[in-house]
Amino acid sequence: MNALPQPLPGRAAVPATRPAMRLAIGQHSRPGRKGLANQDFHGAAVPAGSLLATKGAVLALADGIGSSAVSQVASAAAVRGFLEDYYCTSEAWTVRRAAQRVLQATNSWLHAQTVRSEARFDHDRGYVCTFSALVLKGRQGHLLHVGDARVWRLHAQALEQLSDDHRIRVSSVESYLARALGAGPTVEIDYRSWPLEEGEVYLLATDGAHGRLDAASVHEALRRHGDDLDAAAEWLTAIAAERGSDDDATVQIVRIDGLPAPDAGQWQAQREHLKPPPPLKAGMGFEGYTVIRELHVSPRSHVHLAVDEASGRQVVIKLPSVDRQGDPACLDALLLEDWIARRIDSPHVVKAHVADRPREHVFVALEHIDGPTLAQWMVDHPRPALDEVRRLVEQAARGLQALHRKEMLHQDLRPENLLIDRHGTVRLIDLGAVHVAGLTEGTARARPDAIEGSLQYTAPEYFIGGAGSARSDLFSLAVLTYQMLTGHLPYGVQVTRLRTPGDLKSLRYIPVRQHRPDLPPWLDAVLRRALHPQPARRQEALSEFVHDLRHPPRHAGPASLPLIERDPAAFWRWAAVILAGLLLATWARLFVG
Repeated sequence: MNALPQPLPGRAAVPATRPAMRLAIGQHSRPGRKGLANQDFHGAAVPAGSLLATKGAVLALADGIGSSAVSQVASAAAVRGFLEDYYCTSEAWTVRRAAQRVLQATNSWLHAQTVRSEARFDHDRGYVCTFSALVLKGRQGHLLHVGDARVWRLHAQALEQLSDDHRIRVSSVESYLARALGAGPTVEIDYRSWPLEEGEVYLLATDGAHGRLDAASVHEALRRHGDDLDAAAEWLTAIAAERGSDDDATVQIVRIDGLPAPDAGQWQAQREHLKPPPPLKAGMGFEGYTVIRELHVSPRSHVHLAVDEASGRQVVIKLPSVDRQGDPACLDALLLEDWIARRIDSPHVVKAHVADRPREHVFVALEHIDGPTLAQWMVDHPRPALDEVRRLVEQAARGLQALHRKEMLHQDLRPENLLIDRHGTVRLIDLGAVHVAGLTEGTARARPDAIEGSLQYTAPEYFIGGAGSARSDLFSLAVLTYQMLTGHLPYGVQVTRLRTPGDLKSLRYIPVRQHRPDLPPWLDAVLRRALHPQPARRQEALSEFVHDLRHPPRHAGPASLPLIERDPAAFWRWAAVILAGLLLATWARLFVG
């Protein structure tokens, strides 16, 4: 049995307005000779529009186990569920995260059906199946696999097996599946990825087909039916039957006829249809908004307060600066900010203002937040209470967590990028430097290693060629915490001078109590950990840092700090005493002995 959630021609059409992937797909399933229902199930999906770029195309197949009378239900549920639910996951997620989340949920559902059925004491008769999926996104291939179906890449003389057979052989005639969907409450899903090349051919096949096929057979199928890959797949299943296979046999073929250009940006097509905005002035009409006044000017952008003429709501209009209107990176950052602001639903992250009308220029419209930046708050509160700082830090952390749940890193956390509204709610703003794993996957920007933010708030790993992570945002938040309490930076400007991993040893944390002796002694231990030069030595998550600020760790008392940092004067007094003792002992040995 086969499932095609979206009808696919031999060649999947894609929009011609942007460089995009072009695929030819064929598939066929042949029931075995056992007279039972076909326990294989397969399907493919090539979405239209932006989903092809953000989620990619998918081929998937599943094979139910022969000992179960309901395994065809399991294989159909696995494939249908994956092809539907994968495209419902966040576009910001990587393929691996999205696919594995869907498959773990599918596994749990299948296992629950078995537990509720007569097969609860014999899982070999339950809702169990193998599963393999090939996701083609951008210029990268992704494999998700559990069981003994196979995924191959075709070469001139051989079929390169990309998947592993999860089958344990007891003897030459006896074997059993080591892993399968639905076999237990959890399942380990194999994952791998690799760069794609134009002209490559990939095959997915269940065990009823793959044991009887070779590279010569596939090349012959393509020679006979190169313009109709469905016919090629059908020919291969027939060959498997002729060569003695009496099991259900399913074959899927995909040929890569075109890939996006290596430098094709996510926003390139959108930019090409938008004009640079004109300079804005108070009272001027622009894109359905009336400009009220200028709010902020920087080398990268101009920000204005405006009113939406349709709704009467005040909004913030952000435009590229005049000098950067020809800079693709600057324009892409604005389009990215709009994309993110539309997808993050948190009271601690700025939201996009969505107007139901076409857009002609490059700009972003955001909700207006009436209140000071954290930079202004620090000027107004030069010596705040610890509880006040905790309250702000906790809210900023919730904003960052909303990004991290979507596999996004803010990367530019600084006092000017946090606003505090009239109700005391902290909001993250300026999302143009955010790294979105799902959008950069398979590109040169997949590794978040570029310095995007202000240097004094950037984590050390960015300066020495390392990659950013959620712990990098944690470092930046800890710097802000330290600065709110003291008005100073924990390392001064030392971090900005880092160049190699060895330079990390030169960093010297300045205890917070050198600036604020009134603060509790344990606070330095909490901040020191969050500000550790090595990301792995920091708190594991923002939630742990926030918890530590409220609940001092048992080991974080004054004794956990070196004496030189707890009491430098006492350290040097004891050092002088010890040195004097050593000198006296040396004198005694030389002159008295």
